Amino acid sequence: MRRIPFFALALLCAACASPDRKPNIIYILADDLGYGEVGAYGQEKIRTPNLDRLAGDGLRFTQHYSGSPVCAPSRGSLLTGRHTGNAYVRDNFEVGGWGPDEPEGQLPLKDTEVTIAEMLRSEDYATGFVGKWGLGGPDSEGHPNNQGFDHFYGYLCQRVAHNYYPTHLWRNGDADSLEGNAPWFAAHQQIDSPLDTEMEYYTRYQRQTYAPDEMIEEALGFVRDNADQPFFLVYATPIPHLALQVPTEELDQYIGAFDEEPFLGGPYLPHPRPLSAYAAMITYMDRSVGRLVDLVDELGLGEDTIVMFSSDNGTTYTGGVEAEYFNSTAGLRGLKGSVFEGGVRVPMIARWPGHIAEGTETSHVSAFWDVMPTLAALTGATVPEGIDGESFDGILKGDEPFARSRPLYWEYHAFGAMQAVRFGKWKGVRLQARENPDGPVLLFDLDADPAETTDLAASRPDIVARMDSVMDARTLSHLSRWNLGEDYSSE
Repeated sequence: MRRIPFFALALLCAACASPDRKPNIIYILADDLGYGEVGAYGQEKIRTPNLDRLAGDGLRFTQHYSGSPVCAPSRGSLLTGRHTGNAYVRDNFEVGGWGPDEPEGQLPLKDTEVTIAEMLRSEDYATGFVGKWGLGGPDSEGHPNNQGFDHFYGYLCQRVAHNYYPTHLWRNGDADSLEGNAPWFAAHQQIDSPLDTEMEYYTRYQRQTYAPDEMIEEALGFVRDNADQPFFLVYATPIPHLALQVPTEELDQYIGAFDEEPFLGGPYLPHPRPLSAYAAMITYMDRSVGRLVDLVDELGLGEDTIVMFSSDNGTTYTGGVEAEYFNSTAGLRGLKGSVFEGGVRVPMIARWPGHIAEGTETSHVSAFWDVMPTLAALTGATVPEGIDGESFDGILKGDEPFARSRPLYWEYHAFGAMQAVRFGKWKGVRLQARENPDGPVLLFDLDADPAETTDLAASRPDIVARMDSVMDARTLSHLSRWNLGEDYSSE
């Protein structure tokens, strides 16, 4: 596509901004970023000035939830407006292995599923997805171009995304080779003892082209190329998902900040300064967010553009990440892979100058599957039938929190399978549900006990019965298929 010179484009966009224009939408999705890993949510060791500014310019949600405690089902929930009791993709189901010649991708999202991109494209939006996909590999029905996105650039496969120096990314249907990144090397390695020098780590586990550099440039290009029409961009950065890999100039911003020992790897790559690497990755992501927001403002599109930022699940429990050291969950129980709050409660910030009040906060309870109906309400699009979400467009405009008409629900099929339900202040959790589908339900009062420390099930059997009925309604139709890798999701 021919590009208009930048300054001419900025003047043009400033002149054509109109209250009648449908809003542009930029949805920024971090990967494995914990609730407490942003300064605006209490983080004290990792620098996130741009995200903190975004919160200062807009609305901060304190009770927003991801679609799942792991990547693929969470992304599917976001894009289709369905929780994991009704969604097609409910787990990280792989279709290939770990080697360079293995097929790429995860369980493909079915063509019959309606995504936010398809919903908005019917309203004449340009649609783009940059970053990590995880909902279908090359030539599958789940490919982003088959799910409503005009343009895609990034990782199709979550396994490939474990390496920030891959041999290639994908631009729509074509592999885009990254200069200086061949030959392929595994993102899961372990050493017996620390290497002699830091440079030896970088020689082994870095290459020339850092994939996030390419992806943020592609996202900026998409905004420039579509600034004269309504657009929807998902920027799904793979950061801070492991492995610990970040350019040395980024890492050196944290020289001397932490007392740390080398990480020897297993299951992810070794690193000489793991605390610094993790912090530097998040700070790098933060700067990329700042670049996107700054470009929107430079083009005169600030009042025409909703920017949302969130994370697909909580902080990981492995690979050299020290969640306790960074207070990554802000005191919430659980990490990635858990339906306790630390696995599914995530940061959520929304900015829309002139529409969303600056420096505000809401305790409204919302989730990924609410994003689709919210964007429909803001753009005039038609909401697909059968979704689980409830629009929070009024919350963006300053309304008080409202009581949801339906409970929130999660199921996750690893670690013995687990379920969670929330309605009002009450949260119910069932563990080991595959082995014991009628097992006990733990009950928590999240208003009084957000860290889920005290099980109140014995004192409130009435609430437990309501939780149990919601879980049973979701379980009975597919319980026999609660095995990883089986297609239980057609129910």
